[in-house]
Amino acid sequence: MASPTSQEFEFTEKDFKYIQWFLHKTVGIFLSDQKRTMVYGRISRQLRALRLRSFQEYQQLIESDNDVRVNFINSLTTNKTHFFREFHHFEFFEKIMLGEWQHTEKKRIRIWSAGCSTGEEPYSFVASLCKEGVLNWCEDLEITASDLDTNVLKQAAMGEYPIEALGSIPKEYLKPCFLKGVGSKQGKIKFASTFQRLIKFKQINLLEPWPFNEKFDLICCRNVMIYFDRPTQAKLIQRFHQQLNPKGVLFIGHSETIGECADLFHNLGNTIYVKQ
Repeated sequence: MASPTSQEFEFTEKDFKYIQWFLHKTVGIFLSDQKRTMVYGRISRQLRALRLRSFQEYQQLIESDNDVRVNFINSLTTNKTHFFREFHHFEFFEKIMLGEWQHTEKKRIRIWSAGCSTGEEPYSFVASLCKEGVLNWCEDLEITASDLDTNVLKQAAMGEYPIEALGSIPKEYLKPCFLKGVGSKQGKIKFASTFQRLIKFKQINLLEPWPFNEKFDLICCRNVMIYFDRPTQAKLIQRFHQQLNPKGVLFIGHSETIGECADLFHNLGNTIYVKQ
C-alpha cells in the first residue's frame, strides 16, 4: 500500500518494512506498525538534508555509507531522560551499595550506564558519589557511559544543559558538581570538569561484542529494553549477568522486566536485581 499522494516522498509499506527489519537486525530495536508516521517524518528530514529524491536512493546509501547509516539510526532512536530519573535507584545506590562498599573497604568501583543518552544518568551517579564522599576512600573509580546514538554522546561529553534542568536535581547534589553559566553560557549549567574525568563516554551497539576487559559492580540499563523484542531482551539480560562482578547489581526501567532470566538474579523489588 503506497503512502498518500500528499506526502513529499513516496513511502510504501515495503519501505517501512525494510526499516523495521534493518533496525531490528542492526541494533535490536523493534518498531511497531504504529510508528510509521513518525518514521516517515524523520526519514523525510534525512532525505532533504542529503538532497535525495526517493527512499530507494536513501536505502542504497544506508547500506553502503557508514556515516549515512549512523545518522539514519540516530534519527530513529529516542533519547528522553533527566537527572536523577527513577530516584529510588539512587537511594538504593547510596544507602545500600555505597555503604557496603565502604564497610568492606572496596578500593575499585566500576559502573556502566548503558543507554546514557545525553548524559544525565552518569552525571547523576557522579553527583551521588560526591555527595556521599566516596572519592575520599575509593582509589580507583570509573563510570562507562555508552549509547548507540553518536549525536547524544557528543552532547553528553560536553556536560552542558539548559538551566531548567536544575528542576530535576535535588539541592543536596548541586555542590560541588554543577556550575551556573555566566557570560555567553548564561542560561546553562555545566557539570564540573574536575568530576567529568570519572566518566568515559563510548559508542556501543548493545547487540554487538562489547569492548570490555573487566566486569562491573553496577550496570544501569533503564528504558532501553522496551525497544527490543523478548528474545533480544533475554540475550541482553544474560550478557549483563556475565558482565557483572559477583553480587553485582542491575538496574532496569520501571516498565521493564528480566522475564525468563529471573533465576540469574535475586529480585530486590523496584527493578533492582543482584547477580546470583
